[in-house]
Amino acid sequence: MSQIRIKDAAQFLAVSDDTVRRWIDAGTLASGKDESGRTVVDGLALATLARDNAVLAADTSGIGRSARNRFVGLVTKVTMDTVMAQVEIQCGPHRVVSLLSSEAVRELGLEPGSVAIAVVKATSVIVETPKVQA
Repeated sequence: MSQIRIKDAAQFLAVSDDTVRRWIDAGTLASGKDESGRTVVDGLALATLARDNAVLAADTSGIGRSARNRFVGLVTKVTMDTVMAQVEIQCGPHRVVSLLSSEAVRELGLEPGSVAIAVVKATSVIVETPKVQA
């Protein structure tokens, strides 16, 4: 079982330590003690809570796609020259950055404040884990 300290759990969920403690007290999140006697939560329970409470805008485009990694958000920044552009989209808690042609940006009408859907289809995804502390 992966054990996560309350302060780290709060950071992952973007809430206060007190909120995590209230969830523990209410039975929303199970807790235990680590070797040092500190209160910890189960990593799987925390991940489930994070997934179930994730708030992303719904995709209302009505378009069917094979790509499953779709993030609806708001364009926050567009940096463009004559050929290429960088578009930043805030999708819930996630910042997605895309490089595309300036022509595509103009055709799509992308500008700060506009709604956009980032569709991610990658052939490889790199997964890293933090260094385990003893």
